[in-house]
Amino acid sequence: MKRLVPDDADARFIRRVLILLALGGVVVALVRAADLLILTFGAVLGAVVIRAIGDRYLQLGLARRWSVPAAMATVLAAIAFLVWLFAVQFGPQIEALVRSIPQLVARLEGWAQRSPVTAKLYDAAEAAFAGSRVARDAGGFALGSAELLLNTLLLLVGALFIAADPGVYLRGALLLVPKGRQRDAVADALADVGTTLRLWLRTQIILMTSMGLLVGLGLWIAGVPSPAALGLLAGLSEFIPYVGPTAAMLPALGLAATAGTGTLIGCLLTFAGVRIIQTNFLTPFVQSRVIAIPPAVTLFAIIGIGFVFGLFGLFFSAALLVVIFTLVRSVYLREVLGEEIDPRQPPDLPSEPPPSEPAS
Repeated sequence: MKRLVPDDADARFIRRVLILLALGGVVVALVRAADLLILTFGAVLGAVVIRAIGDRYLQLGLARRWSVPAAMATVLAAIAFLVWLFAVQFGPQIEALVRSIPQLVARLEGWAQRSPVTAKLYDAAEAAFAGSRVARDAGGFALGSAELLLNTLLLLVGALFIAADPGVYLRGALLLVPKGRQRDAVADALADVGTTLRLWLRTQIILMTSMGLLVGLGLWIAGVPSPAALGLLAGLSEFIPYVGPTAAMLPALGLAATAGTGTLIGCLLTFAGVRIIQTNFLTPFVQSRVIAIPPAVTLFAIIGIGFVFGLFGLFFSAALLVVIFTLVRSVYLREVLGEEIDPRQPPDLPSEPPPSEPAS
């Protein structure tokens, strides 16, 4: 008798169990390798930037074989310029800003303790931030700058490798998809992602530059200490919508408070005025042809990505949200549901049918 030999039903059950175990193992591996995944995404994003600069050189008449090396040299020169700017030009200002952080935190805590309500809010915010992964990552980076430098070098080298021949990686990804309509749909979706990312990066450069110049000029007029460093910080923080500019505003307000009430009011007016200009004029103008993500979705998605992936994830959260949003529209809405959508506008909600007339 062969009573222990599995029949067809048992074989199907065992196969399903093995598939579930394999999927569970993949999920666990992805969770454990979250830092590596976000680092890989950063390298892909860097490669998109390099290729976009290379295409610009092609439009200017440079030979194709020299366009990508010229773009790589441009990116490396820009990174070297930023390092020089932080280390040499703005070094004393940044050092003064870092030294003033404990004093600013003490002032904020003292102000919060004046009222039981603000004291409770301060304690809750402090406890929430202290228990978050972003806070742990920030503390780890402060103690281990070598790890931060290594991750940055890995990201840069990975971006250079991917930018040198992106077709190899794209073809490899498409080989994982069955031939036919499925592969064509995925190829179209990846093309949409690449185009949208390029346009989004272009708009971010415009917004970051305008933000840094306007904030730096306004803080200089208001008499806030270290206006150039604070303007540069505000410009770079625009890469993380909502969360970044809010975090960049705190040290500016703290330094303004040390200079007097008038300077503090001028600092508040500067950030409020720049935000009004950005929100009502610059952002709608430069992003009207890119992608329209609802503000609430952007805010909570950025916070969620930062919670899952930590500080690196928070830095790349806006770009990752653009990729996810584009894939949902291109793959699910267009290819699965068959919706005719404009990739720059949110999908229209289905209209309710008019109420039927009561029978007479």
